[in-house]
Amino acid sequence: MKRFLSRQSPDPQRILVIESGSRSILENWLRRLTPHYGKARIDILTCYEGLSLDYIPQGESGSQYSTSKYTNSGSRNGLVNELKSNQYDMVGIICSDESIMTRWKWFLIWKIPAKVFIINENSDWFWFDRGSIGILRSMAFSRTGMSGSGVLRQPLKLILFPLTLTYLAAYATFMHIRRKVFS
Repeated sequence: MKRFLSRQSPDPQRILVIESGSRSILENWLRRLTPHYGKARIDILTCYEGLSLDYIPQGESGSQYSTSKYTNSGSRNGLVNELKSNQYDMVGIICSDESIMTRWKWFLIWKIPAKVFIINENSDWFWFDRGSIGILRSMAFSRTGMSGSGVLRQPLKLILFPLTLTYLAAYATFMHIRRKVFS
């Protein structure tokens, strides 16, 4: 994770996109990307099998890495080292409220020294830097249910859960004891 404190955007030669969401999100984002960074080489890390890179709208197509080929820790470390050696200028992750490749994307943005950007479910994107703290905060609140009326409901649920669990355990214990005593 490089340049978090800097709001300056790089002029990329190589971009890695971690496809951790729906394919349509990535395709829509790639169509929007062309006017800005049309000359950059785009590599994709995906968990989907048998997909081609024909949808990348550029002359030079990038590489595709499939997570299913890296099943043990040695091969995963080899992939991380290979991705580091590619010297990416930008790394993009899809954050679309789908739990696809969650560990992969956060691990790789930590390991690969590049400017990070986030693609949301509308195929909009923004930098993962100090200038986007407000967007990141509202996205986190929305994902955790702490926006709108959830601000009141979520803390109440957190408080009531242990009480409910305690009540149910006590009731079950009482019923088992009662059955043993009166049977």
